[in-house]
Amino acid sequence: MSLAAAAQTKTWTYVDGDWYEGNVAIIGPRSHAMWLGTTVFDGGRWFEGVAPDLDLHSARVNKSATALGLEPTMSADEIIGLSWDGLKKFDGNTAVYVRPMYWAEHGGYMGVPADPASTRFCLCLYESPMQPPSGFSITVSPFRRPTIETMPTNAKAGCLYPNNARAILEARKRGFDNALVLDMLGNVAETGSSNIFLVKDGHVFTPAANGTFLAGITRSRTISLLADYGFRTTEKVLTVSDFMEADEIFSTGNHSKVIPVTRIEGRELQPGPVARKARELYWEWAHSTPAA
Repeated sequence: MSLAAAAQTKTWTYVDGDWYEGNVAIIGPRSHAMWLGTTVFDGGRWFEGVAPDLDLHSARVNKSATALGLEPTMSADEIIGLSWDGLKKFDGNTAVYVRPMYWAEHGGYMGVPADPASTRFCLCLYESPMQPPSGFSITVSPFRRPTIETMPTNAKAGCLYPNNARAILEARKRGFDNALVLDMLGNVAETGSSNIFLVKDGHVFTPAANGTFLAGITRSRTISLLADYGFRTTEKVLTVSDFMEADEIFSTGNHSKVIPVTRIEGRELQPGPVARKARELYWEWAHSTPAA
């Protein structure tokens, strides 16, 4: 599917009290979000009749809004209800991305900070097939994750993503799908689009949440599911060398849940048994969760 075609998949957007089909125009050139980037979002997923952790994604978008100086206007329960209402507009054959968003229309002091009273909300649902679990390749990015002192890393904020994008674009120019992105101390934080895990001698490791990246909802869910099954997962400082010497590597994220890494730099890897079990456990758990 081309990028243009992907942008035109079936879409429904809720804004200003009603549903509209397609990619509706909602931001103008004077909107604060247009020129100063005051946007936050979150990403739930609907697939195979379930929307796992939709409650947590709906709550997190409000936390992100507050962290960016915005004023949430919807409760998590209202977002959940609207999401299920909107999902009825789809045929149920393709996975759907569920994206609640807030942004500022106007600025405050000298126009730079957002005026929280001007916060707007929309909910965008669109068809987006999940990535198959065949795996992807990674390299080490020359770009780094910022710290909380330099960027709002405690929010799922749109202004953070150009940095992720340049890490992925640079990696793809070198023949890789994605990249390991390090923090400012040179330790592994995440990939350009997901949280990352490694397995060594049957022990699962993932970078400790240190404020430079969002410790994702799917990451947390995967840790708890693996623990319930009997795997030990340790959150700790991890280096590139740790990943180069790993028995297996996999990522977690809202878009496609659990996906193995099949190449790191010049080293080929096979999708490992822990990643397969983590994905299996996630699917079992997701389908055991009652739908709204």
